[in-house]
Amino acid sequence: MKIFDNINNPKDIKKLNNEQLTQLAFEIRKFLLESISKTGGHLASNLGIVELTLAIHYVFESPKDKIIWDVGHQSYVHKIITGRKEKFENLRQFGGMSGFPKRHESIHDPFDTGHSSTSLSAAMGLASARDMNNEDYQVVSIIGDGSLTAGMAYEALNHIGHEQKKMLVILNDNNMAISKNTGALSKHLNKIRTAQRYTKTKAGIKNTTSKMPLIGKCLTQKLDKAKDTVKYMLVPGTIFEEMGLKYIGPVDGHNLEELIDVLNRVKDFEKPVLLHVVTKKGKGYTFSENHPEKFHGIGPFDINTGKTKSSSKGLSYSKVFSSSIAELADKNESIVAITAAMPDGTGLSLFGLAHPDRYFDVGIAEQHAVTFAAGLASSGKRPFVAMYSSFLQRAYDQLIHDVCLQNLPVAFCIDRAGLVGADGETHHGAFDLSFLLPIPNLTIWSPKDGYELKRMLSHTLDLDGPVAIRYPRGTCNEINFDDTAIEMPEIIKKGKDCLILSEGTATISAIECAKILDKRNIDCGILSLRQIKPINENAILSAIGPYKAIVTLENGSVNSGMGTQINSIMKNSDSIKILNKGYPDVFITHGETSDLLKSISLDPESLANEIEQFLKE
Repeated sequence: MKIFDNINNPKDIKKLNNEQLTQLAFEIRKFLLESISKTGGHLASNLGIVELTLAIHYVFESPKDKIIWDVGHQSYVHKIITGRKEKFENLRQFGGMSGFPKRHESIHDPFDTGHSSTSLSAAMGLASARDMNNEDYQVVSIIGDGSLTAGMAYEALNHIGHEQKKMLVILNDNNMAISKNTGALSKHLNKIRTAQRYTKTKAGIKNTTSKMPLIGKCLTQKLDKAKDTVKYMLVPGTIFEEMGLKYIGPVDGHNLEELIDVLNRVKDFEKPVLLHVVTKKGKGYTFSENHPEKFHGIGPFDINTGKTKSSSKGLSYSKVFSSSIAELADKNESIVAITAAMPDGTGLSLFGLAHPDRYFDVGIAEQHAVTFAAGLASSGKRPFVAMYSSFLQRAYDQLIHDVCLQNLPVAFCIDRAGLVGADGETHHGAFDLSFLLPIPNLTIWSPKDGYELKRMLSHTLDLDGPVAIRYPRGTCNEINFDDTAIEMPEIIKKGKDCLILSEGTATISAIECAKILDKRNIDCGILSLRQIKPINENAILSAIGPYKAIVTLENGSVNSGMGTQINSIMKNSDSIKILNKGYPDVFITHGETSDLLKSISLDPESLANEIEQFLKE
């Protein structure tokens, strides 16, 4: 029987010797490959953290000790150890286990995580509550080197160093975020990683003193400060010590014996400790080791070839954006492109290759990215900031204060607007319309297909102020009904019983819904609102004119979204019935987008049923 079969909770780990733990690490990697190749998921990050997760659970006492995984997509091994391995067959599927830590899912998940750089602040909160409650447990935060590029992480480190609470910060350093890390911190960590003289000197001191009869153990402990002196002499000054954390490392993140030894030595330290662990993202699977960015988040794939089993055909919105922005930059030297550690996800990698001097990857630093773009725009450049909808939330103040208040021509290319599928609540782009619409000076566009997206990107250069273009994840639809001005709503279909006013790709659902209603002898017209703000009141009122009932349909929260804009226009039209449809006032779970739409009654069939009932009332 495999060791893996007998692992059902963290206590089972503690019964194993080092040889058995090493074998278990091999079996866990095999399980992850076999499981994720069927369901899809975050592979490379989890393959790289197997030994570290085993060592943490071997030394600490979860759930008494609190283990917080920054971002959380690397928590699969943690989930296996804490009794959830049987749930991997439904990983990230509707009704199945989340790909991120969830408090409602297990007592071993003390804090929900999904976005980067939050674990240190949360850990500081748990440690402070522990001390106020006179409780006794350790708080362990595992954060990647990519996540340390975010300002929030340094705000937390500053507080941790000041308060000097007992806690352990484990820096999982694999030189990657989703793509390869950039910036000064990455260079600093690389100096520490490659400071072989320090590592060898430290090991030599320990080996020599520990072998001395009688006084060896005592002398080894006494030389801790001497080793710190050696570190400062041979390694470029470590920022973490200056911030008040005891720095230890770098440690081989795939050496279980060394990991367990160092964790045992630091677990009861009464001050904050930062343990620097070096790992290899994608370890144990050649394809993911060579291309960790490809296997960061991946759909079902063939283990033998590493190739995905995707059935999607055609260009994605991200690829249309990618090619379009690169072409625009060929003709306009003022165009610059900015990403916050997502060059591949947003499609800006192509721009970076074509125009490296006008391409900026600022790391996981969305706030900086937006104000950096504002600075560029104030000096005559035309910045395009490519960012996922849910990540733009992190830069809301900068968007308002530094861009829109000054009416600067920054184009926000908002990828993953709407439902994103398996990543779930933390990654759905459900709120961008709701938080963007109240901001003065901001123009908001929502293309229904790739053709419109390309036109909108080009048209941003004709405007003198900020523009936000929201588009979803996935393959483009190509409808191409007309070439009228983007500011004008587009009549997709005329009808007599009801008019559906849709934004962006919700138009696709509206078209399918109308087909179903046609079969029920209900004739629905469709009006596509390409420009959500400023809204073209006259054109909309003209289109609504013949109808007694209208339905607003949007891929976003129904609260304060596009429907609210229409309601405001129609506030004096008591004779027209209005039905607003969008995402309900809940956080929507994970799963296939089609399943999620059915769960919130936004699939074409459910929409048709509701509209039919609405017209009867």
